[in-house]
Amino acid sequence: MNMTSVLIATLTVGGIGLLIGILLTVLGKVLAVVTDERTENIAAALPGVNCGACGYAGCNACAKAIADGEAAVDACPVGGAATAAIIADIMGVSVEKGGRKVAFVHCSGNCAQAPLTAQYTGEADCHAAKLAGGSGRACEFGCYGLGSCVSACPFDAIHLEDRLAKVDKDACKACGKCVNACPQHIISLEPVDAVAEIACSSREKGKTVMSICKSGCIGCGLCARSCPTGSITIVDNLPIIDQSTCVRCSVCVDKCPRKIIRFDYPVN
Repeated sequence: MNMTSVLIATLTVGGIGLLIGILLTVLGKVLAVVTDERTENIAAALPGVNCGACGYAGCNACAKAIADGEAAVDACPVGGAATAAIIADIMGVSVEKGGRKVAFVHCSGNCAQAPLTAQYTGEADCHAAKLAGGSGRACEFGCYGLGSCVSACPFDAIHLEDRLAKVDKDACKACGKCVNACPQHIISLEPVDAVAEIACSSREKGKTVMSICKSGCIGCGLCARSCPTGSITIVDNLPIIDQSTCVRCSVCVDKCPRKIIRFDYPVN
């Protein structure tokens, strides 16, 4: 092999490599995906727990949706008002301030108040118990106490105490996972300091309730009759509180003979 052939081969390979490099550079610029800087900044502001409470597949997806205008700046319930304010600043918009929410369990029937009347031996899951006809308690409306909500909570904010779900208000991020996980539909997200709540979900008449639960609402109506703002009505033997007119006077709390109307945070 003479030197001419080697030189030609070297130049040819080098030329091809140079052309490929130039082509890749051009294609890289032409086909480059333009990333909105706001998306990256919003993603950095989000908690990063990827819990899905916002309705999107993780924090990055939520950040993109907010940057694209498809989601509100306060779309992340876990981050709360502080995160919403940061994102609003990134987006150059304002955000309305709302009160913090927490999960509330509308039941007081632990084993001491609502003893088991049957032995449930199935899977320790509320949905399984629902399919089997109940968890062993006589009240068909109350907490099954098998922990589907506990398993669903990504923040360790809900636990079972004597077969009754209890929420740690300080740890709760209002992600709503427990609400969706409860087959009894007795968990809701409520303003942490706005209204009184009814810790019962039974629609049974008072006589029946008294025979199966020591703390269940008996539908006596004392709360409704004593409410100075008329914020309470009795529907299907259970008080319903109008959150928009409740002034947290606590008269209903004092009048309730079963002590199932509660302010979980101090009354103003």
